[in-house]
Amino acid sequence: MSVTLGLDQLPRLAVPEDYPRVMPSLLARMAQEHGPIFRRDWGPGESIVYLVGPEANKLVLHTHRDCFSHDLGWTPIIGDFLGKGLLNTDDPVHAVHRRMMNPAFTMAYMSRYLPVMQRVIVERTRDWPQRSVVDVYQEARKITFDIAAETLLGFHTGPEVDKLREMFYTILAGDFDFAVETEDQFWQRVMTTGNDLSQRLLAMIAERRASASAEYDDILTWLVRARDDEGAALTDEQILGHVNILLVAGHETSTSLSAWLLYELARHPDYLARVRDELIQVFGASDDVVTLEHIRALPVLNNAMTETGRLHPPAGNVPRGVIKDFEFAGYTIPAGTRVVYSIAASHRLSTVFAQPDLWDPDRFARPREEDKATPYGLVTFGGGPRICIGINFAQVEIKALAAHVLRAFTLEPAAAHDVEMLYFSPTGTLPYGIKMRVSPRAG
Repeated sequence: MSVTLGLDQLPRLAVPEDYPRVMPSLLARMAQEHGPIFRRDWGPGESIVYLVGPEANKLVLHTHRDCFSHDLGWTPIIGDFLGKGLLNTDDPVHAVHRRMMNPAFTMAYMSRYLPVMQRVIVERTRDWPQRSVVDVYQEARKITFDIAAETLLGFHTGPEVDKLREMFYTILAGDFDFAVETEDQFWQRVMTTGNDLSQRLLAMIAERRASASAEYDDILTWLVRARDDEGAALTDEQILGHVNILLVAGHETSTSLSAWLLYELARHPDYLARVRDELIQVFGASDDVVTLEHIRALPVLNNAMTETGRLHPPAGNVPRGVIKDFEFAGYTIPAGTRVVYSIAASHRLSTVFAQPDLWDPDRFARPREEDKATPYGLVTFGGGPRICIGINFAQVEIKALAAHVLRAFTLEPAAAHDVEMLYFSPTGTLPYGIKMRVSPRAG
């Protein structure tokens, strides 16, 4: 009978002041030196357990996923304002809702969203050359939110979407300035915004329920019309939660990856030249409508996108609450423990990826195919039965954005501008943005 160690005997992580900046490499080094499970202490009686590497990812995402709660992991972080979506709902409810939603997120269904993506991308990037220097991180945020707002809710780019975006940002990342308001006033403003947003979305749900026509063709309408195996519809509260979470998660990942992809390509002109050659081969000199066939025929760009997600994952450490004791790597972790599986650290393991700190898209091309060599080594979008439902949407959107920008413009990183991802929370942020010089592309 094997003897396992307890929670108190886990190796302890020493946290430096610059932890948000160095987190991926720090945790990877900790895992390689002390094993794939360790803890960080917050204070008396408070700690969090880190799980790092392919076996840890497989444990959380597949073999022992019934030991972990998404609700207990995510809801304390994102709060109650947004309600419950697939991100923070546990089985069996999650499984039922996911089956109801899956058809709207298949690759085949992407052909209905691609024209919206293309139109928004063209509209939002049209004035880039006139502005000379643009922050592609903030620009990508506008593009991906506009796309999410139209495909989810039927909103078109304009003041209505701008107001919706402002409301979401107030709830999720509202700035508290003690010079203009008290803390109570700040939270009252957040609460009021949250209530206003909910009422706005509930009115749209009611409108969709009352409409028997095919006037609407968006995911909100799909959610209203979806039925489970017993013929039951989602409640207003359930739809509201799904829409909120999809709007947030549905644009944040694409925002970060799109901006980083454009930046990394601009920093690697040799690989960029290969991407441009591929775009010429696929699209020719025409400005024809982008199709899924075009998107599928871009393996060089796809490898660049995949490598960008490996090196700069939008979600760094993904939270879970432990609801059943589990054993891993010689330790028993009890129910009630807070854990994260670290995507960012797993992607920096030299035992999985050669020279993991380098941006090298060819690691995913034949014959190397490092992602296939180690299952659950690459988990940018999670993995297992609960892999991100929006993976097809995000990948099509990112490649459509990159394809248009690279065909229309020349990008150069702005001088003396630091670009770095900071992980203050499960998701990373770029506090200084990614500023690029933009000029029209000749020929």
